[in-house]
Amino acid sequence: MTAPQSPADPTTTRPGGTALLAGRTVARIGFGVMQLHYATDGRDAAHALLREAIDLGVNHLDTAHFYGPCNELVREALTPYPDDLVLVSKVGADDVGGRLVAAQRPEQLRAQVEENLSVLGVEQLDVVNVRRADAPPGLIAEGDQKVDLDSQLAELSALRDAGKIGGIGLSNVSADQLRQALPAGIVCVQNDYGVLERTAEPVLGLCREHAIAWVPFCPLGSRFPNRPKATGHPEVIAVADELGCTPAQVALAWLLARYDRTLLIAGTADPGHLRENVAAGGILLPPEAIARLDRI
Repeated sequence: MTAPQSPADPTTTRPGGTALLAGRTVARIGFGVMQLHYATDGRDAAHALLREAIDLGVNHLDTAHFYGPCNELVREALTPYPDDLVLVSKVGADDVGGRLVAAQRPEQLRAQVEENLSVLGVEQLDVVNVRRADAPPGLIAEGDQKVDLDSQLAELSALRDAGKIGGIGLSNVSADQLRQALPAGIVCVQNDYGVLERTAEPVLGLCREHAIAWVPFCPLGSRFPNRPKATGHPEVIAVADELGCTPAQVALAWLLARYDRTLLIAGTADPGHLRENVAAGGILLPPEAIARLDRI
């Protein structure tokens, strides 16, 4: 297949195929909701976008209590939730007066989990990722926010034992940190990774070794300032032109081809971009195209 296809009936297929996440079967194309509160058309537009994602076969949403009103938008748009919907949240930061700050201490993680449960209106979060703040991009912990990983995992494990968390994931970690956390039963890792950013390759290798879901954030390189965008790279553009699809779809399809447990959570506030991202799940890159992209 060399061009995107229209998404099929979600009752018979899922965009990008499926993989397991914390024992649940999810579409390999999910949806990150962070950008929803930037939607210029207001809450109704955000609700419509979420419902369209579900209609397109998406059943994995990535959210967090510190993403502005995103949890509220998810609850308003989708309750009663579909039985197969997997809600994944993130802890480790907080929004203080519109400014994102590290919130890494175990008691803060517990409070964030409770906040997510309350606002989303659920008794259990399917997965909770702890966002470490040891290294860029984004937040860097200072002072009493420098917390050892084992303490965080002990708190999340207690919440899992209490039934408030289905699975524990990690975000922004090194290979050594993932190795340290393996005894806690890690179900996924979210790291900065894409066709132009492969610093986390050793972490991906460890995920392959232990059959852990790999959830690359910033898959197109567009979230952080001064970061090159995959959609602007000449080789990505050339492959897209040859296949009759968009550069964004090529970059996403390359990620899917890297590992069969890769789960994408590209976010957008634009319905057209949502459809474009979902359709990337129907693109199979020829081996020669993959080889060219691998050499970037």
